[in-house]
Amino acid sequence: MPYQTIIPENPNIKDLLAQIRQYYRKKDIDMVQLAYDFAAKAHAGHVPEDTSVSLEEIEKNFGPDIASIIKGITKLGKLKYRGVERYIENLRKMFVAMAEDIRVMIIKFADRVHNLSTIDALPIKKRYRIALESLEIYAPIANRLGIGEFKSLLEDLSFPYIYPKEYEKTKALRNTLISQREAYLQNVMEVIEKELKSSGIKVLNVHGREKALYSLYQKILRKGGWDNTDKIHDVVAIRIIVNDLSDCYATLGIIHKLWHPLKGGIKDYISQPKPNGYKSLHTTVFCIEGQIVEFQIRDKTMHNEAEYGIAAHWHYDERGSRLPAKDIFWAKELANIQKNVLEKLSDLNELKIDFFKNRIFVFTPQGDVIDLPEDATPIDFAYNIHTDIGNQCNGAKVNDQLVSLDTPLKSGDVIEVFTDKNRKGPSPDWLKHVKTHMAKSHIKEKLKNEKRSWLKNILPKK
Repeated sequence: MPYQTIIPENPNIKDLLAQIRQYYRKKDIDMVQLAYDFAAKAHAGHVPEDTSVSLEEIEKNFGPDIASIIKGITKLGKLKYRGVERYIENLRKMFVAMAEDIRVMIIKFADRVHNLSTIDALPIKKRYRIALESLEIYAPIANRLGIGEFKSLLEDLSFPYIYPKEYEKTKALRNTLISQREAYLQNVMEVIEKELKSSGIKVLNVHGREKALYSLYQKILRKGGWDNTDKIHDVVAIRIIVNDLSDCYATLGIIHKLWHPLKGGIKDYISQPKPNGYKSLHTTVFCIEGQIVEFQIRDKTMHNEAEYGIAAHWHYDERGSRLPAKDIFWAKELANIQKNVLEKLSDLNELKIDFFKNRIFVFTPQGDVIDLPEDATPIDFAYNIHTDIGNQCNGAKVNDQLVSLDTPLKSGDVIEVFTDKNRKGPSPDWLKHVKTHMAKSHIKEKLKNEKRSWLKNILPKK
């Protein structure tokens, strides 16, 4: 029995249905009608929050998979800054929804981008609140999932509402630098594309990549502020997309034959991807006329994953969308958050440190991967392995070299920690150096127990 429309029939849908009847089965035509009706309601607001369409109606007509996604989006719809406890509860819902079906978060990103594009009519305080949670929560999650497109959109749309003066200054700087180098970079792109093709490299695309505004602003701060903008060489980088992995490295070799690379200017994110899965070859060279230019080299698959992250390559099972096997590691973290860490957090800053800060991947001597926040120490590593290993830690090696326990770790490091079973517990000084909430929590707990035992021993017994 054909589906009865939710809304009155529109002349536009009549024309569309007349066309597709020539090519498709009646079952397919009914589904197009379903989709049209649903879209019409969806454009009036959130389904089912702001319309007469219920979740049961959605499930009946579109199946449990779509209903599950809509239910997940509806749960996340009320996420607002309303005190730390309420906020962490909402974040817990977000993480659990992501672990269950990543499409919920992707749709939520798109919804948030739309909201940011239309917030000018809202009161100033509400604009600020929406922009702040987009910048501090949504954008870092998009980055963590490797979805560069959403990360940049969320950051750049939020930027002017949080830091309006800095936004205008950064925008003016970027426009100036782009206009100064536009013709020059166009010439470089033509030269390198011609050289690559003559060498037999299958070039899919060569284009200039403008650095996103908020990303540029953060780099300005890292380089020491506005007086050091001459140290920033990637306001516009040249991105080269080639056919396959071997062409990536061949392209790098050809660039280095033409122009000399800067010391430390080569970054191989293919052999050692970023924690969010980003893969590319980066090289910064002294190019034509001695000007400094950054090149980014990747194949088509790497490019899609860099732009769309997990959304570029999820696979499906009977219940819906699941993360690819190599991304399940982080999904498992998310599932554990509900039971463990979030319940213990009392400070939103701790949440940011543990889950939203840039991440590094380090290795045990056995090759197991440990995911830690940037600048984590061997102490953080030890507590990540086991509480007792952390409490009894008395030394560490990084890449076979003895280091102090406060040494910041880097992605790719191989860490070995040494323990002393006779050690009573952690040093209070460790709290100055550790970066993870887990390590801080265990250190504080152990120190508290030691103090309690000490007092018990010195106080007279009744």
